[in-house]
Amino acid sequence: MIWNHPRGIAHRGGGVLAPENTLAGLRMAADLGCKGVEFDVMLSGDGTPVLIHDETLERTTSGRGRVAETGDAELARLDAGSWHSGRFAGEPVPSFGDAAELCLALGLWANVEIKPSRGHEAETGRKVALEARELWSGLPPPLLSSFSLEALVAAREAAPELPRGLLVGAPPADWLTRLRQLGCLSLHCSRRYFGRRLLDEARHAEVPLLVYTVNDPEDAMQLLHSGVAAVITDRIDLLSDWAA
Repeated sequence: MIWNHPRGIAHRGGGVLAPENTLAGLRMAADLGCKGVEFDVMLSGDGTPVLIHDETLERTTSGRGRVAETGDAELARLDAGSWHSGRFAGEPVPSFGDAAELCLALGLWANVEIKPSRGHEAETGRKVALEARELWSGLPPPLLSSFSLEALVAAREAAPELPRGLLVGAPPADWLTRLRQLGCLSLHCSRRYFGRRLLDEARHAEVPLLVYTVNDPEDAMQLLHSGVAAVITDRIDLLSDWAA
């Protein structure tokens, strides 16, 4: 099993220390010494890949309604930082391009989660993969991951050379078969459903296993020492204590 990427990865960019899926979060991660970040990418109403987790705007922005029905001009007017704290008031919803540019400038490796809204699985997988290919052209690429099998298939068809990860909550019994069929190189599993049997299966199959979301330093160290390739965490302020 070969994993040549950071072993501690900042969840949604800045963990709990900054508003999720924002440029401020990416800067926070870099400032704290993180080498890798994870963030979510969804399509706007205009079909533009942007950083956001929920299919609706209410939780993390000043807007209302569905992301898939909101155009770029309206998204650009939203505040994606005040929900976290006044310090981040006015933080915008970033485009995938802006996030990629900043990651490259800061030397951050990226795990890009393809997060399609309902009904846009294939389109999102295709567009995110094609844009990632262009944004990282000639450079070590990001890792694309998704819960959506349809999005992963579309990403593979659009840019087969980009590495992909199968994202699951509870791993199905046939996870390895699915992973091989999709041409994925890594399995991303919830901490809640991680177990020794899964780790042994992944090691035997030479599949890097990533575990999310791990916020206890002792737990993180135990997982990494046991053979987990990387952990994804909200506690990026503790990252340097247990992961390179």
